[in-house]
Amino acid sequence: MTVEEEAAPPQSSWSRPVVIGASVIAVLLLGAVLGMFLTQRALSSSDSATPGANSVEVGFAQDMSVHHLQAVTMANWARDHSTDPEIRQLAFDIQSTQLEQVGRMKGWLMLWGQPEQPTGGYMTWMTQAGGHDMAGMSMASSSALPADAPMPGMATNAELAKLRSLSGKDLDVYFLQLMLRHHQGGTGMAQYAYDHASVAAVKTLAQSILQSQGAEMTLMKQQLAARGAQPL
Repeated sequence: MTVEEEAAPPQSSWSRPVVIGASVIAVLLLGAVLGMFLTQRALSSSDSATPGANSVEVGFAQDMSVHHLQAVTMANWARDHSTDPEIRQLAFDIQSTQLEQVGRMKGWLMLWGQPEQPTGGYMTWMTQAGGHDMAGMSMASSSALPADAPMPGMATNAELAKLRSLSGKDLDVYFLQLMLRHHQGGTGMAQYAYDHASVAAVKTLAQSILQSQGAEMTLMKQQLAARGAQPL
């Protein structure tokens, strides 16, 4: 053994989780700062009042943050447990994009003086603009969702447990199926926010979600077909 080998410190088994955790915090903080900056610009450049508790803007930021964080959880699992480079890259892209967006939305809520979680039910903001239906989904269909999947597209606890139990191709296919459905549910919310929000920063984010998730949905459908599988 050389002197350099003797001097080299042992690799810590917890160094990787610590680095990942620090990266997650950094992305959230960056998104929050960016969210507050963009919102301050949007509010200062118009006569719009700060969005209230029942507004489309606040409801979208609260609910989409919850929706996104489940996608981040699933993506993190697939990135760490899949052996397929395509799946790992897709999972990384989803995780990094949606985590930054969550930070941005939480920054808005902080600036507006609103809680990060809704105090009432989910998606009630989607009926505030002129009594419209929820982007093609009725309140009745929303209330029929499982209690542990409070918004369209979200996975249930049983589905998340199944995802964690799989490996190899089965893991890859089920991840794609769950994430495709998750994106489909989220884009309905983003479209409603884009159509009805009055704060420019919110409309811009909603449009970005529609574009990025639209491209990812096309990719996931192609990846499922290449693996001989169909969407859920």
